[in-house]
Amino acid sequence: MYRLYGEMRAMKMLKTILKQLSNKPVTTTFPAEPARYFDATRGHIVFDPSKCTSCTICVKRCPSQAITVDRVAKLWTIDRFRCVICNQCVELCSFDAVSLGTAYSASVTADERGTETFEITYVRPKKPKKEHGNEE
Repeated sequence: MYRLYGEMRAMKMLKTILKQLSNKPVTTTFPAEPARYFDATRGHIVFDPSKCTSCTICVKRCPSQAITVDRVAKLWTIDRFRCVICNQCVELCSFDAVSLGTAYSASVTADERGTETFEITYVRPKKPKKEHGNEE
């Protein structure tokens, strides 16, 4: 009886092996075939300096303190090694200056530190002057 049970298990295993040989692999061959990015893929933070008003809400709400803003020098800096891609800065930025890209950022060495600094180029629009018309 034990021998019959062992032979049945061997046949079941052989069936699984043959099935796997006839199907294509479950994983991709990454270097030869590029990775696919989906809509929900969290790649890296993308910053648009022309939309940033230096409100610093992204700095205040960043849990890993990866973002710094220097209002005087008009600089926005992100430390990519500290960023955990939590999406807080993207959700809170009401000016759409921060967004989430689906592609992953390029690899860097420890010497490069993965820090990026952007010069904020936003120019606040001037308020239209109120005209004092002739009141009749």
